[in-house]
Amino acid sequence: MKKIYLAGGCFWGLEKFLRKIYGVLKTTVGYANGNVDSKPTYKEVCTDTTGFVETVAVFYDEDAITLPFLLKTFFKAIDPTALNRQGNDVGSQYRTGVYYTDPADEPIIQKALDDLQLEYKKRILIQNLPLQMYYLAEDYHQKYLEKNPQGYCHIGSATYEIAQSAFDPNAKYKHYTSAELEKRLTPTQFEVTQFNATERPFTNEYDEEFSQGIYVDIVSGQPLFVSSDKFNSGCGWPAFSAPISKDLIKEVMDTTHGMIRTEVRTALSNIHLGHVFPDGPTDKGGERYCINSAALKFIPLEEMEQQGYAQYIPLVK
Repeated sequence: MKKIYLAGGCFWGLEKFLRKIYGVLKTTVGYANGNVDSKPTYKEVCTDTTGFVETVAVFYDEDAITLPFLLKTFFKAIDPTALNRQGNDVGSQYRTGVYYTDPADEPIIQKALDDLQLEYKKRILIQNLPLQMYYLAEDYHQKYLEKNPQGYCHIGSATYEIAQSAFDPNAKYKHYTSAELEKRLTPTQFEVTQFNATERPFTNEYDEEFSQGIYVDIVSGQPLFVSSDKFNSGCGWPAFSAPISKDLIKEVMDTTHGMIRTEVRTALSNIHLGHVFPDGPTDKGGERYCINSAALKFIPLEEMEQQGYAQYIPLVK
């Protein structure tokens, strides 16, 4: 994953906006680039004396969304000409800014700002600076509007729809509509990934597959699991001790069929993968990711470079 830090008014609404963008895998909210060296409280930040700005840390898959497209979408959620103000919120903690940790991002950000300036007669006031410091905000601020749907937000519903429908045409991992997927996938793949179906045990494609390689999302192509973490659990479906990264998946409570289970979905394409259980190998963390073959595509080690997955070869043991 890559990361960028974006500031644009109250971080409650901005985080909700950014989390809706395809390719954004994880966000946190916090306080960036202040004039004191210790972690501030929200109350201290609101005094407008600490120099900290309410900021969203955005972790994204650059194969699913490029930085220029992410920034272009972010700009639609802010007034770039406003100084220390967004909506009804006023103060230096509400200034707009893009803060980077990779110096290679600076010219990309500047190019995006230069392009944005062409759309305005007034001077845009978005900062383009390296991240000097970032402190996580208090727990109750994290994903605030998910926990408090009726909470205050300066961003309107129409703007959230912009984020929801923002798909980078230049990205490697594409987004497909349900109608497109129905044509691209087999009936079993479509039912499993889109409607949480479960394929038959012991007769699915990858139950007995133990060759070296990686397993990718059948919809987006994003890598999810490595053969090194696959084991024969005897359950009748592919079993893995862990995903490549837990940021690539979402774990959701599933109360269907009279059971309480933990469903596993992809963070990017939001397809159903299977379930995770606490009965995996103890020497590998104790978890068993029981995954439908129909949700996966296996890329053999010898084909990984040709198919664009060379960077994942070192993970295959």
